[in-house]
Amino acid sequence: MNSKHDVLIIGGGPVGLSCAYYLLKSGRSVTLLDAKEIGKGSGSGNAGHIVPSHIIPLAAPGVVTSALKWMLDPEHSPFGMKVSLNPNYLMWLLKFTAACNEVNVTRNVKPLNDLGQLSAKNFAQIIAEEKFDCAYQEKGLLFLYKTEQAFHDGQHEGEFIQKHGIPVSVYDKPKLHEVEPAALDDVIGGVHFTGDAHLNPTMFLKLLRERVQSMGAELMDGTKVTGFEVANGKIVKIKTSAGDFEAEQVVLAAGALTPSVAKDLNLNIPVQPARGYSMTMSATKTMPSHALILGERKVAVSPMDGLLRFTARLEVGNYSMEPNPLWIRRIENAAREYLRLDEKLDVKETWAGLRPTTPDGVPIICKSPKHDNLVLVTGHAMLGLSLGPGTGQVVAELVNGYETAFDLSLLKLERF
Repeated sequence: MNSKHDVLIIGGGPVGLSCAYYLLKSGRSVTLLDAKEIGKGSGSGNAGHIVPSHIIPLAAPGVVTSALKWMLDPEHSPFGMKVSLNPNYLMWLLKFTAACNEVNVTRNVKPLNDLGQLSAKNFAQIIAEEKFDCAYQEKGLLFLYKTEQAFHDGQHEGEFIQKHGIPVSVYDKPKLHEVEPAALDDVIGGVHFTGDAHLNPTMFLKLLRERVQSMGAELMDGTKVTGFEVANGKIVKIKTSAGDFEAEQVVLAAGALTPSVAKDLNLNIPVQPARGYSMTMSATKTMPSHALILGERKVAVSPMDGLLRFTARLEVGNYSMEPNPLWIRRIENAAREYLRLDEKLDVKETWAGLRPTTPDGVPIICKSPKHDNLVLVTGHAMLGLSLGPGTGQVVAELVNGYETAFDLSLLKLERF
């Protein structure tokens, strides 16, 4: 089998599906491959938070110190690291440590802000135009705090973010409990990013998959890319478990697996997996009114039309997608520190998924420096869903040779 295609997208998560949607809208023909099932990967089990407020990169001042402290308290730590002597992993850790500074934050706030705002606008537009029923709510993201120090730090971060045009409200204890009755009495305050939103990611991705298929995309589940052939600076063949393909343009959006998929392409793509967990249950008697972050414990909470989901943990370097039952229990215990929950939860699903993470905590969105017909799209960490529609738009613009919605120069692979 050797079939010719217009645009071939490798990876069927939130980013790959969003790229397909905007490329189809621009008039291109699209074939979308995924090694497993399109729309059912790591994006489907995440918190479903749409967070243009998240403009501070993962690599920021104080992160290394905090990580070391957390590792001394393994029962409650939101962070974990796989022990490995793999040279790529060790180099990634060194680069990440070096990037945890003010320079990295100052350099990357604008592209993250631009991408986040574009994505939030595009989410609202897609859901309205396509009439997607996916529990979408524009109620913001509310951080809850139990200690004065954490509340103070949260306010300080909110002030920084507000300077970049993002709306923030700070609630003292009485106001917080008025706004969020599900919070326990010892929650002392909150910081509310009122421009954020949330949805059910499983439903959104299912609907987006159906929509791109109805627009004419050829979708190929269970199709693993096994290699590439390159000639004269161009990918001339994509080898897969379903045969060989030729394509005018290739979009590589394989998430945490991007480096292994790209092994034949002579590119250094410094992405490591960061495993996260979620547990999803039936609605509780006292449902949270908002999407939440439980400040000190770093647990995300998502009410989703009859369901409630807790999402947490960042385990760098771990490729396993088996949820560790110990951490599922610990996430539930952390949520019980903040919220009025039923004595026994009706758990419907536990999940673990991989977030593709770069050393500076910022995505890679660019044309390949070595291949005329390849666009690289990875490294969104926990924000693959949140940044998907904005990424999809600018990737379509890159593929078509149009001016992009904002300057992508800081998101190039060559920065590493």
